[in-house]
Amino acid sequence: MPKKTLLKVFAVLAVLAIAFASITTLGGDDNVSGSAAGLPVVTGNAGEAPTITPPTGEAPATLQTQDLIVGTGTEVLPTSTLTVHYTLMTWSNGALVESSWNGGQPATFPLSGVIAGWQEGLPGAKAGGRRLLVIPADKGYGPNGSGPIGPNETLIFVVDIIAVS
Repeated sequence: MPKKTLLKVFAVLAVLAIAFASITTLGGDDNVSGSAAGLPVVTGNAGEAPTITPPTGEAPATLQTQDLIVGTGTEVLPTSTLTVHYTLMTWSNGALVESSWNGGQPATFPLSGVIAGWQEGLPGAKAGGRRLLVIPADKGYGPNGSGPIGPNETLIFVVDIIAVS
């Protein structure tokens, strides 16, 4: 094969590889995510309540974040006030604890007023996005727990960022 033709073939393959990586990173209407690292699998379309498959194995010891849908709006800053829909599951038993989707109303709050896992895990996300947060107890409710959250519980949140101000 002539050298010029071979270069064109490589260029086309490189463009296709970049396009495929972009598509799999951004997701589609049936957004599905999961990880070989044992993170929960989340499915669902933008604008709809997510479904979280309970994880198996040992919970991660550090905060884990994963963009399930990459937003294109205003970026979350530590000083932002957010309007979000969220779903909360506990790692230890895969119990769905709470979801703003069930009440139909998103929650609005200053990011500085919530648990450390949100304060550290949401900056950089953008409005229109969906982010998975796996929060160890020391960045959640700690050794005391809170309400239905038991002591030293790892938390799984799926957060849809509706607005950032």
